[in-house]
Amino acid sequence: MHGVPVFRGTRVPVKTLFDYLEAGEPLESFLEGFPTVSRALALEALEEAKQLLLTRA
Repeated sequence: MHGVPVFRGTRVPVKTLFDYLEAGEPLESFLEGFPTVSRALALEALEEAKQLLLTRA
């Protein structure tokens, strides 16, 4: 996807998860809309983002 981070084993951009959450949608809605992304992968992305933000603080 030309440099766009995607969930491993899928073509779903990680940004899509953050777009859903930013719009107030629950994680469940994202997972239902993108069944190729497992809960574990979504949580892994959120954890990685959290760690990145915490190291900047």
